Amino acid sequence: MTGWVGRSLPRIEDPALLRGEAAFTADLAIGARAVRFLRSPVAAGRIAALRPPPDMPPGALFVTAADLPEAGPIRPMLHRFDYRAVEQPVLPRERVHFAGQPVAALVAPTAEMAEDLLDEAVFEVEAEEAVVDLDAALRPGAPLVHAVAPGNVAVEGALRQPGVEAAFAQAHRVVEFAFRSGRQNATPMETRGGLAAFDRATGRVRLTASCQMPHALRSGIAEVLGMPEADLQVVAPHVGGGFGQKMALFPEYPVLVWLARRHRGSFAWIEDRNENLTASAHSRDQRHALRAAFDAEGRLLALEAEILANVGAFSTWPVTCGVEPLMAFAEYPGPYKVPAYAARARGVLTNTCTMAPYRGVSRPVITFGIERLMDRAAAALGMDRIAIRRRNLVDSFPYRTATGMTLDEASYVEALDAAAALADIPGFRARQQAARADGRLLGLGVSVFNERTGYGTPAFAARGMGIVPGYEVVDIAMTPTGEVEARIGASPHGQGLATALSQIIADRLGMQPGQVRIVAGDTDRTPYGWGTFASRSAVIGGGACQLAADRLAERLRAAAAKVLQTTPAQVTLRDGQAFGANDASLPLAELARLAHWRSDLFEGFSLAETAAYDPGGTFSNACHVAEVEVDPETGGVRILRYLVVEDAGRIINPMIADGQVRGGIAQGIANALFEEVVYAADGTCLTGTLADYVVPSCAEVPEIELHHMETISPATVTGAKGLGEGGAIGAPAAICNAVSDALAHLGVDVAEFPATPPRIRALVRAAEASIEARP
Repeated sequence: MTGWVGRSLPRIEDPALLRGEAAFTADLAIGARAVRFLRSPVAAGRIAALRPPPDMPPGALFVTAADLPEAGPIRPMLHRFDYRAVEQPVLPRERVHFAGQPVAALVAPTAEMAEDLLDEAVFEVEAEEAVVDLDAALRPGAPLVHAVAPGNVAVEGALRQPGVEAAFAQAHRVVEFAFRSGRQNATPMETRGGLAAFDRATGRVRLTASCQMPHALRSGIAEVLGMPEADLQVVAPHVGGGFGQKMALFPEYPVLVWLARRHRGSFAWIEDRNENLTASAHSRDQRHALRAAFDAEGRLLALEAEILANVGAFSTWPVTCGVEPLMAFAEYPGPYKVPAYAARARGVLTNTCTMAPYRGVSRPVITFGIERLMDRAAAALGMDRIAIRRRNLVDSFPYRTATGMTLDEASYVEALDAAAALADIPGFRARQQAARADGRLLGLGVSVFNERTGYGTPAFAARGMGIVPGYEVVDIAMTPTGEVEARIGASPHGQGLATALSQIIADRLGMQPGQVRIVAGDTDRTPYGWGTFASRSAVIGGGACQLAADRLAERLRAAAAKVLQTTPAQVTLRDGQAFGANDASLPLAELARLAHWRSDLFEGFSLAETAAYDPGGTFSNACHVAEVEVDPETGGVRILRYLVVEDAGRIINPMIADGQVRGGIAQGIANALFEEVVYAADGTCLTGTLADYVVPSCAEVPEIELHHMETISPATVTGAKGLGEGGAIGAPAAICNAVSDALAHLGVDVAEFPATPPRIRALVRAAEASIEARP
């Protein structure tokens, strides 16, 4: 082994990006006919009239549901008795269900012309009462978003273990916490978009799309349009961020493919920022109520959770609208020992944009809940906040959670203690007291969590999903000149995956990472796979690469043994050569040439292998500590220090790992303090520009101190655990705990995030008024 794993090698993806030579979907769409979508301006209503502009120029098209009689609905499935299968039409015939829903497509030679023509199209809708938030959707007699879902509940999960009532009855203290998580948008730098091009020679369509799951997207489009998958190629070129939003099958993509097939040409749609903010996919609009029973020593005896998740108007394909509420339901205990657990989770339909997974899915919300609860419990019991966590964290592995998941080897207590020591909490308390004397309010917050990563078919099958993702397949081969090409089903979108996988493969084959080529994102050139999401690519894709490389290494050793006249067991691969007994050697490039050109020497031998990997999953963990200053006059929050102790098992490339964690924390800071999608009561989205949907800049994101621990778990063949989502998971809880700590002397307790300046100022005013009203 050469030892490339563990080194901070420069990303091989970066030169093309930095030179502006990388090709994104919009770059490739130049010259295609432009497609723009007419979108509903109202959240609920019946379509009364839909007609094209009166003066359509040559080459323009106006496409409605009437033009697509063969198109079926998008129908995500969970095989559960408590799931209601909501169908989403590609284009609606009778009704609209949220403001921004596409109702027609307009094609013109240029995007500008298409936009102008859209203004002249006739769309009349009889507006109806919309239900926009959880309270409106759940009130008795509320209008139904879909008749198939009584009470507007699309999915429900419930569990009540024996012993819950007894634990609460015997508790020394019962601590409650109710809170709300604001709705977010993933806001990738590159918006959605697609280019569908018809090949007249083959009759096939090539869809180039900014997506995360090319193979699944091809399957979904083929199902909706009733076409053979072999007639469709999906390519994800360079993708400027996905974060979960680009996993879904959106209606726009089947329309593009239908246009290309019907009109035998090239058609492109590039989403603008307003469309992305209002009509793509949102996330994390949730409300939770927690009750926890503690004994006198601060041991958690039972946890009860009531979970409500606003899932929007439709169910996202393929993961369904159950992804947020059911994840919260199953993973609420997190890294803590919970002897007795009860929970009820409901996914509630509203006349708002559909929800899709976004970095961390529900984990930022449940981590906020359990970590704020721990701080409240510590205060109620008169305990130190670190001590109460240490007392309740899982410290013996494997550990079976209250919901049946198995936690593999991790460092929950060790990471907490390391972070607490690095934070110098006694020193901070002294600085906090001195600052308060000067009128400055400092606070420190802690967040401990685990993250389920790299989980394969068993985890998804347990959810009852109609489409069960999980495994990854890698095809690997050595060329006649000695380079290795690995074709993967995972589909990276900015993570540096090609670099990391090349390091794994190079180690197993004794060669340079620069000699490894990773092929991804093309359904014609890669084996069927599930793309990139859920912190899975390094674990599952990396595991498949390692297994495939090991099999290729066996072939190389067998071939070298014939040439070097030794046994395969005596052959080692290192430094680009095969070494036999007595250090006789042969360059791998020469061996590859012989294997390809002189097959007579090797009896039909080939240098190609395939491997699949489908693990049960592994849990990474971290502790985040945030130090903030709060301005009570404006409600503004400034992050003074942010440190993380992260354990993601074996780190393949520390530089890439650090970048993943830092990027996640930046999005977590946004979740904690800034970003929120806001709707008016009638269902109009009020945050349709980046002037309204506030994204933090580098001025709001501090330097981040990272410290890695490496707990090697047998749950993965590489020893690596996923870490792509961890930064986003821990940040909201750490920051909001810090804000509450800064304002604790006023009795302020943050129970809603993002904790924006107006919200913090309102809390401070209410607390000051309460203090003044005391006798």
